Amino acid sequence: MTASITPTTQHADVSRFDVEEFLYREAEILDAWQLDNWLALFTSESVYEVPTTDWSGWDERGGGFFILDNYDLIQARVKRLKSRKAHAENPKSRVHRMISNVAVGERTGNLVEIKASFVIHRFRDETTQCYVGYYKHLLEITESGLRFRRRRSVLSHELLTPGARLSFII
Repeated sequence: MTASITPTTQHADVSRFDVEEFLYREAEILDAWQLDNWLALFTSESVYEVPTTDWSGWDERGGGFFILDNYDLIQARVKRLKSRKAHAENPKSRVHRMISNVAVGERTGNLVEIKASFVIHRFRDETTQCYVGYYKHLLEITESGLRFRRRRSVLSHELLTPGARLSFII
C-alpha cells in the first residue's frame, strides 16, 4: 500500500472521486495501523485538529481542542503511538472507519476544502465505542498527490462516554 495518492486530474480541478480515494486510502492506512504511511500524507505546514465536543467554530487561541498538533507534534504522536510508551494503545485498538457524504468545496490556488462524514468503531478491552462526526479538511495538491494541510475531525457527540479515549487517530 502506498502513501501517495495522486489525483487523476493532475493539478486540474480535483474531483470528488480523487478526494474519496484519498480519504478511503487514509482510512485503510489508519485501520491497518500504518502510521508512517499516514504521516506521509501531511505537508510540513500541516495541523491536526480535534475540537472539543462543544466546539462552535472558534480558533485555537480562544477555544477548546482535544488535539491541536502542528507537524512536529504529529510526528511525535506517530512516534509515541508506535512505541510501547503509548499505554492507552498498547496493545493497539482495533478500529474500523466508514467515510461518506464526501463534498469538495472551495479551491484557492493549490488548496481545496473538503468535508466528509465519518463513523469510527473502536474495539478495545472487550468494549466497543462508536465515534461519529465529520471531517473538514484542507488538502494541498502537490506533485506527489493530495496531502493534508489541515486535518480536522469534528465529533458530533455531546460528550464522550465513560471509557472512550482519543488515544488513536480519529
